[in-house]
Amino acid sequence: MRILISLYRLSIGGSHINAIEIGSLIKQRGHDVIVYSPDGPLRERVAELGLEYVPTGPARRYPPSVASVRHLNALVRERQIDLIHAYEWSPTLEAAYGPHLSMGTPVLSTVYATEVPPFVPRNLPMIVGYTNELDIERGRGRKRVYTVVCPVDTEANAPVADRSPARKRFGLRDDDLAAVVVSRLSHELKREGLLSAITAVGLVDPALNLRLLIVGGGPCREELQDAADAMNARLGREAVTLTGPLLDPREAYAAADIVLGMGTSAQKGMAFAKPVVIQGERGYWEALTPESMPKYLHHNFYGLGDGSDGAPRLAAIIGELARDRGRWPELGEFGRKTALAVFSNEAAADRVMEICDDVAARPESSGRRAAGVLRASGLFAGIRVVDFGRRAGARLRHPMPIRG
Repeated sequence: MRILISLYRLSIGGSHINAIEIGSLIKQRGHDVIVYSPDGPLRERVAELGLEYVPTGPARRYPPSVASVRHLNALVRERQIDLIHAYEWSPTLEAAYGPHLSMGTPVLSTVYATEVPPFVPRNLPMIVGYTNELDIERGRGRKRVYTVVCPVDTEANAPVADRSPARKRFGLRDDDLAAVVVSRLSHELKREGLLSAITAVGLVDPALNLRLLIVGGGPCREELQDAADAMNARLGREAVTLTGPLLDPREAYAAADIVLGMGTSAQKGMAFAKPVVIQGERGYWEALTPESMPKYLHHNFYGLGDGSDGAPRLAAIIGELARDRGRWPELGEFGRKTALAVFSNEAAADRVMEICDDVAARPESSGRRAAGVLRASGLFAGIRVVDFGRRAGARLRHPMPIRG
């Protein structure tokens, strides 16, 4: 089978890395795999894994432009693509409006976001990460929906016997308590949690010598750096460090005493056998334990808080973990065993290939394809109109520009 993996970008992020690594394993199973995306930092990883890379033509927009759809149509026709595996909603729409509608090319959509947008065509088969999203999509009327827990390379991400080189790289002393976050520094829910984590540093007992390492890049880097500088000045030491993006953040996980994060970041912390604190939205923080694990397998290693300030909550969790260091090996071993059993790359690749075979074997009629895309287009247009009205109203109320 000739499979085109379509990505929104080759930026350093969980779903993009997963797509490339799973694509490599599928290629090893004897299939032709092409990665289709705008260029980016992960281009090097694509080459390392021996995958063919084809850049997109025009820049991708919301919704997909006519030019980008035509470019994709031409590629699918020229390379005789059997199936498009589109990750997240924008590449999915591009494939649905293009080769799926005009040529009948099967499209499999994978959406690992915490919520699937309602305008993604419901006739398309879809992979989601957890049973919560599976139940939601079935309730919306999506007939063909599958779960594949967002995978992690558990061989590359594994405990190390000697952490000293990794800790030395980040300037950590032996008596520092290192809490590490690996995340894209976005203006969305992650920004809220990262600012909360910086505030929490000032609430933890100074005797713990807490060091917070924030690993990643993104649009709110400057805002977070300002907050980190203010906290460091207040404490009179470098307590918060922004390392910038790392193409390979494994040393950061190895250096950590505690990993903070959501989604694949939390899963990689588990793979490294670290105590993990789950980050969510609206002030949510909670330690990952055998008791709390079932709900995170259902809800994508993520939670929703009550809207109160999460900094005191996180500070209390870190303090409790620091006082009970004897429990760290137990929590680490449990996390590592769960990672091996539930979300290894090999298991995910086997499951994804089964789904690809099923999708390719059951193509849709032209009428059903057209109906699905038409309905999705109407929903997308309606949401765009509402969003435009909201932003226009906000600009009338506030003369200064609104940051989207």
